[in-house]
Amino acid sequence: MLTLINANRMMPPIAPVGLEYVAAAACRAGLDVEILDLCLAADPAGLVAAHFARSAPDLVGISFRNVDDCFWPGGSWFVPELMTLVESIRRQCEAPIVLGGVGYSVFARELLDRCGADFGIRGDGEQALVALVSELGGPRRFEKVEGLLWREGRGIRENPPAWPHDWSAPTGREMIDNRAYFRRGGQIGVETRRGCPRKCLYCADPIAKGARTRPRSAVEVAEEFESLAAQGIDVVHLCDAEFNVPADQAGAVCEELIRRRLGERVRWYAYLAVVPFDADLARAMRRAGCVGINFTGDSASPAMLQTYRQPHGRDDLAEAVRLCRAEEIAVMIDLLLGGPGETPHSVRETIEFVRRIGPDCAGAALGVRLYPGTAMADVVAADGPLATNPAIHRRYPGPIDLVRPTFYVSPALGPQPARLVRELIDGDPRFFTPVDHEPDSETAARPSTDHNYNDNQALVDAIAAGARGAYWDILRKLRTGGNEWPIANTE
Repeated sequence: MLTLINANRMMPPIAPVGLEYVAAAACRAGLDVEILDLCLAADPAGLVAAHFARSAPDLVGISFRNVDDCFWPGGSWFVPELMTLVESIRRQCEAPIVLGGVGYSVFARELLDRCGADFGIRGDGEQALVALVSELGGPRRFEKVEGLLWREGRGIRENPPAWPHDWSAPTGREMIDNRAYFRRGGQIGVETRRGCPRKCLYCADPIAKGARTRPRSAVEVAEEFESLAAQGIDVVHLCDAEFNVPADQAGAVCEELIRRRLGERVRWYAYLAVVPFDADLARAMRRAGCVGINFTGDSASPAMLQTYRQPHGRDDLAEAVRLCRAEEIAVMIDLLLGGPGETPHSVRETIEFVRRIGPDCAGAALGVRLYPGTAMADVVAADGPLATNPAIHRRYPGPIDLVRPTFYVSPALGPQPARLVRELIDGDPRFFTPVDHEPDSETAARPSTDHNYNDNQALVDAIAAGARGAYWDILRKLRTGGNEWPIANTE
């Protein structure tokens, strides 16, 4: 008997697609699986207690999706809730506990040590969890389980991450109550690939999922769409870091969706890199049902794009927006302001250019989350001790702890960088603007104007009123009434 627990409690809810893939794979391997979904539970602690009062599983798996909300100055940190959950299970159950999920994989050793679980799986869990169950019931050769971390004596041993070359996932999507998530406006995700070969300065995705793209079969992806459509789910979100990396796989997925006419039944949103993206892919995505794209733009300053190690330029940003407009696809550009070398001039350069090219919305996120193992962490560490670096921002006392929300904001932006960004945006409602963290901030008592989805009451209210779609798309419609930006000359 295997108990799998969704520990993510962020609202609005996100359906636990990774946990569902793992659960279905375990069932396919002949294991008896029961899922506790704490996200939708009115009384999570009561649900856990009731389950372990009647059940004695052989292994308990906890999926940990988010370490924090990744927004400065939001700073919501979810590790304490994970620690409390592990402690609660320990009191009620003698089974070993294994941690997994994307959030866990970024800090695999640190979280295993802090939470007191017995095992952790860094990377893909579909094969690794089945292998762990097999070893627990047999010779206990833990060194043979890909991605496994386990306690040995007073230390922790660690195998290489579970990033199998060929990745496949069950397509039935019947292990989680996706209908319930959809009724509550929850995002229903599908993965078409894992891993990312891009070299972005700050990104932890290669740490969690690998630095090599591992695509699924286009037929398998389309079968999963059909399964969700049969359940009445007509809005889907692709969970890939960048759907168009590589572009040929993205095209193959679109062609299979088109062949099955799924674009007539399901609307979907995706994250994309700015390049490669051309008219053929934009057209195929629209015919396949895509209605919204969120581009990883980061900046429109050539100097900052080089700093962030982005391969695209300003003209590529403008062309991406133009192609989306031509295909009537809603378009958002995610900006990342405040990185190393950012100045008021480069922020102004970015905002003015994005305003001219006219996406439907742009997220002006301020501050770069520091993840150990990324190039960003190395760059900042080269400047000297983090504890005395004026660019480091955090909301916790004591020593610097990168497991906790810790951000870099360029000191050149001054003592109130969020106010500076807002002044440059000058009230344009199509930008999601950063909020202050200073206690005396003039926005401290006002509703958030950023696009942090965690506990966003405006978003929750819109969903309750029937809004569906990507959360950025719902928020931008609330702010702009669905009006389009005029296309202007980008010369």
